[in-house]
Amino acid sequence: MHVADRRHGLAVVAALRTDGSTDPELLVAGLLHDCGKGPRVRLVHRVAWSLGQRYGEWIWRASSHMPTFRYGFVRLRHHAERSADMAAEAGCSAHTVELIRMQENPVDEAGRLLYAADEAN
Repeated sequence: MHVADRRHGLAVVAALRTDGSTDPELLVAGLLHDCGKGPRVRLVHRVAWSLGQRYGEWIWRASSHMPTFRYGFVRLRHHAERSADMAAEAGCSAHTVELIRMQENPVDEAGRLLYAADEAN
């Protein structure tokens, strides 16, 4: 994991704990939810991705012609699925894996807590 994702995971867990969460499956999901981004997704990819989310996909299309951006965008677009697969391979519970997989579209209260902590950090 990139150092920024490790730091972010710890911040998400801290936010969950501050809000009173003690569910170990949720806390593990908070820690690992971005592990699928990998170490080669850099700040410039993250900034361009965020700008595309805010201002439109035309930013992604324009940026994807720059070296390494296509790779970075593929990793960012599919990181939830990849993170969930990695968590499953590491032996995480089915609920933890599902929380990670559905991080952008939570289906239960734990997922909504994860989403809120992720967005706040």
